[in-house]
Amino acid sequence: MIVNWNTREVLSDCLKSIYEQTTGIEYEVIVIDNASSDGSAEMVKAKYPNVNLIENLENKGFAAANNQGIAITKGRYVLLLNSDTRIIDNAIAKVIEFADGRTDGGVIGCRVLNPDKTVQQTCFMFPSLPNMFLSSTYLYKIFPKSKFFGRERMTWWDRKDTRQVDVVTGCFMLIRCEVIEQIGLLDERFFVYGEETDFCFRAKKKGWKILFAPVAEIIHLGGASSRQVTPEMTLQLRGSILLFIKKHRNRMIYTVACFLVAMFFFFRVFYWFARGLFSNGATRAEFRTARTYLSGTLKALFGAEGLCL
Repeated sequence: MIVNWNTREVLSDCLKSIYEQTTGIEYEVIVIDNASSDGSAEMVKAKYPNVNLIENLENKGFAAANNQGIAITKGRYVLLLNSDTRIIDNAIAKVIEFADGRTDGGVIGCRVLNPDKTVQQTCFMFPSLPNMFLSSTYLYKIFPKSKFFGRERMTWWDRKDTRQVDVVTGCFMLIRCEVIEQIGLLDERFFVYGEETDFCFRAKKKGWKILFAPVAEIIHLGGASSRQVTPEMTLQLRGSILLFIKKHRNRMIYTVACFLVAMFFFFRVFYWFARGLFSNGATRAEFRTARTYLSGTLKALFGAEGLCL
């Protein structure tokens, strides 16, 4: 299941890697194109006629588009796969083999590599007030081996062992269809970001295990779609966290979370504004970032509804 928005070239590479690197299993490929303007849909039809292509007339977001694909799938599993990934060494079949042996696993992820083959820190903990505060300080970047400062993203973990986690990152997220039948589809209120967190939370509440299994590796370029609208995506990411907390935590926690997000943006306004004033380079981008954070400060005080697209 691949949702695409204006990533024609990387989507083509992704599809090529699937067909070249997946053997020993039966599978179908579904691409949901969210009204791309770069010829992505035409490329799929011309180069990959076996792909089941859904063409949307508007950008429905990641969750809603995946739900369109899930509605027509016929498999035992659904694999949510980002368009900017590359399958290597029969990774999909290896994860399927692992999943077949772990029937308690409702959602499963694998090792994800950067293009230079270093490990991406996929999988993370559910949002909470302590995790929000610690991630906002960025101290996990200074102390990546600390289990305290790096707790939300588990920066201390090398991703070499199988373990239960809270959230499997959505760039490669294998879901057992029994889970979807039990808890329902992705929540479409999450336009982009947060939908996998919400899904894993609901699955875990029903007794399913969320598993990370280093039995296979893929390559992930990272953010090919979201980089096209970075300031807006910054707001969207924090808004998705607030939406999750509003949905699954109490009112008091949600109110404090809104304040923390507002502070996250507020303290960054001054940094980016000063950087724009004293920079010899592209100050326009820096002032734009400062304006984005100022907007985020004000919108966060109105909660998730102010930040989410």
